[in-house]
Amino acid sequence: MIKIAVPFAELLQRIPKVALFGAAALIQLALLTLMVIDRVQILREGAEVTLRTNPVDPRDLLRGDYVALSYEISQLPAGSLENQPAGARKPIVFVKLAPNRDGFYDAISVHADAVEVKSPEVLIRGRVVYGATCGPKGRAFCDRLEIRYNLESYFVPEGESRKLEQFRNQRKLMVVAAVLPSGRAAIKRLLVDGEPVYDEPWF
Repeated sequence: MIKIAVPFAELLQRIPKVALFGAAALIQLALLTLMVIDRVQILREGAEVTLRTNPVDPRDLLRGDYVALSYEISQLPAGSLENQPAGARKPIVFVKLAPNRDGFYDAISVHADAVEVKSPEVLIRGRVVYGATCGPKGRAFCDRLEIRYNLESYFVPEGESRKLEQFRNQRKLMVVAAVLPSGRAAIKRLLVDGEPVYDEPWF
């Protein structure tokens, strides 16, 4: 018996379009569900760290209904990473945080790989966006790093952004982030002068 291979494109043409659209919709729904579950896990199980925000250059002000955020831990000295191979133009790094006497978490050190921490220390995962293109071949860590942690924007109800930007630029806005042991983080709460103003819903 001779088997004739049916081209994939021809096979797709035989499937009703309604079935294809249904399958595509199910895949999108599954991906969205996984994203929600992942965020809920971070918010529910992550250790809470309170971070001080920094003023943001006016070039980066309101672009939609969200607040652009920068932190004291966003720009750090490379420490022992300086001149070490970065491996990529925007490598992943791990920053060890520890609370100061005021309860805010400060950066203690930056590492290329996850390191052990002891409570109340926390290890947060970030990506170097500037500072990994030094050295003779342009592939080593520089002396200073700019790091992003997926905490750089927070969506708020329409019309609320500008007010929060003013608090941010007056250094009155603080962020409580939830951080998993893996280092992944999400914004859990916004504070103004230490008082909660927004809580991130789980769903």
